[in-house]
Amino acid sequence: MKLTLTQFVTLDGVMQAPGGPDEDRSGGFEHGGWSVPYGDEDFGSFVNEVFDQVDAFLLGRVTYEIFAGYWPRMTDPDDPVASRLNSLPKYVASTTLTGADWQGTRIIGRDDLVKDVTALKEQPGRELQMHGSGGLARSLMAHDLIDTLHLLTFPVALGTGKRLFADGTLPTAFRHTRSRTTSRGVVISTYEREGRPEYGSY
Repeated sequence: MKLTLTQFVTLDGVMQAPGGPDEDRSGGFEHGGWSVPYGDEDFGSFVNEVFDQVDAFLLGRVTYEIFAGYWPRMTDPDDPVASRLNSLPKYVASTTLTGADWQGTRIIGRDDLVKDVTALKEQPGRELQMHGSGGLARSLMAHDLIDTLHLLTFPVALGTGKRLFADGTLPTAFRHTRSRTTSRGVVISTYEREGRPEYGSY
């Protein structure tokens, strides 16, 4: 399976707590919920397209706990997000989680995260999808394990917060394959990992 990451970021690269004020206040972050005003039909159409390609999910512990607290209660079989999250395999990477009650969940990464994720990618299927899970995403990018990046850039800058591409990110080249802009100004771009950057001089 191909490992894809869908990530929300601000213009200044912040990915922390896009979905609500209390999603992640670590580091004294006070800007949670910054993505909410930009939701529209274009955004929803993109999300549905992404979920149409999924065969399994890979989530970090925090994202998993947020999802598990909401999506199991959404039981509409025609909801493309809820139906897939509730029925497909879910792998949560954690060394601290002691149990996972959401149907179809397995905890991985207790001993060797890279080995476990590599084994998942070798299974047959279309996409193993990550949504959010910023800390896990950074760890996997450091090992060239994320193949496709859907980067949703919101027209807001916050000045503080956790960033997807923080200092120490593994230098990586990507190939841009698709882009669109929603009616509320969110730029949705898709990138495929290509390897190491090339350098030159003007």
